[in-house]
Amino acid sequence: MIEKFQQDLPNGITLSCRVTGARGRPVMMFLHGFPEAAFVWDEILEHFARPENGGYRCVAPNLRGYEQSSQPTDIKLYRAKYLVQDIAALIAIEGSPVECLIAHDWGGAVAWNLANQMPELTKRLAIINSPHPNTFARELATNPKQQAASAYMNFLIRPDAEQLLRADGYKRLFKFFVSGGDAAWLTEDVKQQYRDIWDASLSGGCNYYRASPIRPPSETDPGAAGISLPREMGTIDLPTLVLWGMDDVALGPELIEGLGDYIADLTLERVEGVGHWIIHERPAFVADRLQQFLARDQ
Repeated sequence: MIEKFQQDLPNGITLSCRVTGARGRPVMMFLHGFPEAAFVWDEILEHFARPENGGYRCVAPNLRGYEQSSQPTDIKLYRAKYLVQDIAALIAIEGSPVECLIAHDWGGAVAWNLANQMPELTKRLAIINSPHPNTFARELATNPKQQAASAYMNFLIRPDAEQLLRADGYKRLFKFFVSGGDAAWLTEDVKQQYRDIWDASLSGGCNYYRASPIRPPSETDPGAAGISLPREMGTIDLPTLVLWGMDDVALGPELIEGLGDYIADLTLERVEGVGHWIIHERPAFVADRLQQFLARDQ
């Protein structure tokens, strides 16, 4: 059963969380992306809380700016260092190190940075269709194909982005889910879950894009072409699983090229026939691969 609670952090931020499993059990933590929320992990949370699957305590926070979590109005407060601080504080409360930090999309941006800066907080890292910051910056600066695929990022930083996204019953946002083809998982019940999230917290998600310099170049902004990320900011010294849906229309396969240059202990699986929303499309597959990853070093 999924439980909900509000967790106050020492930095003054409150995160609304979804959880299965009792305190005191080994912890798995799950970070969502945009335009999602913590509920996308529910099936996987319930899977890993079962005794036969490890009996973990599974925690999925709504990130800063989402759902009922704190929603600062200052865009600077959505920079990566603050997002990492939130999750580091939550891990400390739950009991570090966690067994595995699992992340998708924007949650991966947080997880990559936390694993680089504070590897002592998690034993393993699992990333699902979320680009490594160094390879993402590289492709956005040099690859016209990825620049075109990520053009939506420059739309989301517009001051009127929220207004445009809310128009026609969130028509533009729902198109994100179907741009890669059929989305049978997008039932009316799931659509309503998303509407409820977006009614409460659309600006927070857009502010992640506004606060980040890693985006496609434009006529007025060099974006990723104007920054240089040192290699050491991208190195990961943890066992790392990367699952990559190869039909992702927003994040091309070039983004996983060269990951081995940054991650010494890398398990990379290219998943054919599935796109960016793999957590929705194939949750049982994701749970199975995570289960195998957890069992590898036990």
